[in-house]
Amino acid sequence: MTWEQARTAAQNSAEGPLPAVSRLLPEALGHALAEPLTALTDLPPFDTSAMDGWAVAGPGPWRLRDGGILAGAAPAVPLDRGTAVPIATGAPLPPGATAVLRYEHGGLAASGGDVLHHLTPDLAPNRDVRPRAQECRHGDVLLPAGTTVTPAVLGLAAAAGYDRLRVHRRPTVELLLLGDELLTSGIPVAGRVRDALGPLLPPLLRNGGADVVGVHRVGDDLGLLADALRGSRADIVITTGSTAAGPADFLHRALTETGARLLVDSVAVRPGHPMLLAEITPTVHGRTRTLVGLPGNPLAAMAGTLTLAQPLLRRLAGRTDSPHQVTAAANLPGHPRDTRLVPVALKESTASPLPFDGPAMLRGLALADGLAVVPPGGVPADTVVEVLGLSGN
Repeated sequence: MTWEQARTAAQNSAEGPLPAVSRLLPEALGHALAEPLTALTDLPPFDTSAMDGWAVAGPGPWRLRDGGILAGAAPAVPLDRGTAVPIATGAPLPPGATAVLRYEHGGLAASGGDVLHHLTPDLAPNRDVRPRAQECRHGDVLLPAGTTVTPAVLGLAAAAGYDRLRVHRRPTVELLLLGDELLTSGIPVAGRVRDALGPLLPPLLRNGGADVVGVHRVGDDLGLLADALRGSRADIVITTGSTAAGPADFLHRALTETGARLLVDSVAVRPGHPMLLAEITPTVHGRTRTLVGLPGNPLAAMAGTLTLAQPLLRRLAGRTDSPHQVTAAANLPGHPRDTRLVPVALKESTASPLPFDGPAMLRGLALADGLAVVPPGGVPADTVVEVLGLSGN
């Protein structure tokens, strides 16, 4: 299967976004909006001062009125033409005010008293005033459905009047790390290697919209693996290693034994071609569950994650997709037949290839901003290329 076909198969394997749920604002972080975010009020909801200074009515000079207006104050007494009153940033503009004179641009008459003059050229109407509905009007669509809720989105939603948001439930993921050779601490020794994917994958998957509900180590044993597949109740099971046909690679046999249906079995991509995708049983809440089988080598596993897991997660989480395209800063050599995923550094909308791009290597990945999608034959310099982000988004 080509890389493009595999990505499409992964996205289409989901029955659609998971159901919408209502979440308090802080709990909605990282979810995708299930409906457009529309303004529940004008923003700002009233004319406000953009600076500390004086609210003034008409051209100067102005006679200074007693008192002052602070942010959060009740509507002020109207200003008569030719008068002014001190005002704080964010405070409501009193009726009759025509502009705000900044403190540094005004001063009282040299002879003292309560006459205010401006020290700059004539003050234009509405200067340093944020008019009502400058940002949006009640009912305006602020963000489309599918937008990922970031801290900035939480702030916008709060300003627009929301206490809760309708968002899609995040898909649950269980991660199974396969292999007797994996060490969880210390220096690699006696043919055993450190597990790099246990620390790498959970945060990547969370950033991609998943709730990682379990990370488990499973030895090279067919029965243990089959039991782990049967026992999981996550929306997605992700395995690492055991996708090829070696003497200790039991994943295909475990899938057959548990009644799974293979959707993708090997992809024409380097690194990571022995990745796979399958529907597994039993269903959860009437929905089909999916297994993504990643190769065991770290860069190959990242390629598998971005090829199969990322589009599936985005579909289930209800996130909208937005391909990121940049210009190749240098030639990106290709494979004669397969797609290559190449670690690149991004600078000023250009992508430069990085060394240490072997399937078992992490050094290039640690320096990379993304993986460039290089079609068969390669990409010449100054040509547009798609880059898959490493943050999971």
